[in-house]
This record gives sequence, structure tokens and C-alpha cells, in this order.
Amino acid sequence: MKRERSRGRRKKRICSFCVEKLPEADYKDISRLKKYVTERGKVLPRRISGNCARHQRTLTTAIKRARIMALLPFVTE
Repeated sequence: MKRERSRGRRKKRICSFCVEKLPEADYKDISRLKKYVTERGKVLPRRISGNCARHQRTLTTAIKRARIMALLPFVTE
């Protein structure tokens, strides 16, 4: 018995940085960065966050910088 897969098209996620015309993610903008980090402290992948490749790269470096500056936690307890 074969499994049926849904063939419906998913809505394409759009990059929130491109929509707001932001050049890059800033490590000091903690409220924006928290949206792209899971409750365990992991960075959301691009396919889930919906960011374009350029902004995902800048977002990742901004999150890492914020962690080093102790603005974001590395992990939760």
C-alpha cells in the first residue's frame, strides 16, 4: 500500500529583510534575532525562516556576534 503525498503547492516564504529593505542583520537588534533562534538556541535554517541566501548569511553572523557579546544565550538551561 503506497502512501499518498499531498501535491498542494506551499506558499513561498519571502525574506523579511528584503521586504523591509534592510541591508543586513544587526547584532544589536535582539528582538529581530530572537525570531530566528529556536527555544533551544539553534539558528533556524533558511528553508524554515524563509530568508534569501544573502540575508541568511548575515543573520547567522549577527546571531553569533550577539552570542559572543552575551546579548543572546548559546543554549537554554
